[in-house]
Amino acid sequence: MLKKILIANRGEIAVRIASACRQLGILSVGIFSEPDRTSKHIQHTDEAYLIGPAAPLASYLNIDKIIQTAKDAGCDAIHPGYGFLAENAGFARSCENAGIVFIGPHSESIRLLGSKIESRRLAAQAGAPIIPGMEIIPGDLDNSRQAALKIGYPILVKASAGGGGKGMRIVDDEGGLSEALSSASREALSAFGDGTVYIEKLLKKPRHVEIQILADSTGNTIYLFERECSIQRRHQKIVEETPSPALNSELRRKMGEAAVKIAKAAHYLNAGTVEFLLDEDRIFYFLEVNTRIQVEHPITEMVTGIDLVAHQIEIAAGAKLHFRQEDLRQRGHAVECRIYAEDPANNFFPASGKILLYSEPSGPGLRCDSGIYSGYEVTVHYDPILSKLIAYGENRNQALDRMSNALNDYVLLGIRNNIHFLGEVINHPEFRRGNTDTAFLSRHFPEYSLFASNSTKLNYAMAAAAYHSGKSAADISNKIVGEEHPTPWNTLGYYRMF
Repeated sequence: MLKKILIANRGEIAVRIASACRQLGILSVGIFSEPDRTSKHIQHTDEAYLIGPAAPLASYLNIDKIIQTAKDAGCDAIHPGYGFLAENAGFARSCENAGIVFIGPHSESIRLLGSKIESRRLAAQAGAPIIPGMEIIPGDLDNSRQAALKIGYPILVKASAGGGGKGMRIVDDEGGLSEALSSASREALSAFGDGTVYIEKLLKKPRHVEIQILADSTGNTIYLFERECSIQRRHQKIVEETPSPALNSELRRKMGEAAVKIAKAAHYLNAGTVEFLLDEDRIFYFLEVNTRIQVEHPITEMVTGIDLVAHQIEIAAGAKLHFRQEDLRQRGHAVECRIYAEDPANNFFPASGKILLYSEPSGPGLRCDSGIYSGYEVTVHYDPILSKLIAYGENRNQALDRMSNALNDYVLLGIRNNIHFLGEVINHPEFRRGNTDTAFLSRHFPEYSLFASNSTKLNYAMAAAAYHSGKSAADISNKIVGEEHPTPWNTLGYYRMF
């Protein structure tokens, strides 16, 4: 077994990995940038080292510094978490060259699957259906126009490297193609260091369904069922659940077996996720492979009882999977909501500031993976995800009811956040019916405003504040909307007016 692991990440996922290390009796080493000196994740590791200034390139993306820190600390392995260097083939190769175990796939698998163009080819060779589109890099605008006409509008311009919605543009007609190609390429180059883009057919009302896989060094590869990730804003997932309301046992088996075939074709090792789009006719198409642990991995853990992070570490240490495909079962239902520091009243613009009061909900079937605490300063330097709230139930309705109540009980004061918005999504009638697709939010919440959606409660709050302060309700209203530092009135957790 490994003895000491450096966690090359921050926030809630670093806390999660440190917890798995403690469970396995392994020492953990954290790294932190200058603004992360008081972060929660370094309070959960056995050791912690300053890695650099705020800029990710100088800290959490600094491969040489991370490798050297691991050596200096006597680490025999590095866990990359998700984001940052998690899917960087060069980082995995640097670990391999330094004699440090990379807790993830081999660098060649990451390189192969990290390219959406190469992974599409691999999936096709493995017999998985792929979305109609280009498998070559567009050489010029004329070439792209001809390809787009052949595929048929609307189309999607996508970055070959990376994900998370970056380098992605929807094009409805030929007039928007040139600008979409240019802007997507620029964004991809900035985000991933690779401006390569390609185009594919845009499916109508697809669901986003992914399959969790695990593979050991002997070639034993299994799938741990699916996660439905259709609730997305700007191509970024915010709510995930398992099982998917759209899958039956036969479709689940077919998608799982397709994921395993793709993984074996890439000689995959460790944990990963094969993502598919499912159209209105329940035909699925390969989308991409994420060669890392996913943000939404906890819901799979809840319904399978399998600790994915612990298995990542054990597989990296050479252990074999101790269960077979036929041993696995889904039990109950789980849903996850991502809690972000963002302003719903300002087009969900990322927020920053000091958390004045933080209290996580608790109760049967609830789990909260968090990287924050009361008094923590949220900066503008990194991804705005603060925590993940997970609810489990014997069935979907119970899981959603628990999630709804938990969101009401979630207190996060001092910084704007999306908790109330998530509650509205969870309780939307169409979501409750399981009628979801990747355009769900744009269709049902086209111009969401916290103040419009919560006007009744806010009117009561403003009236009460005005009564006690002697000011007019208009003064209070202006202060709520324009206050530079959020107050309990506009970042309120659950409350009820009597």
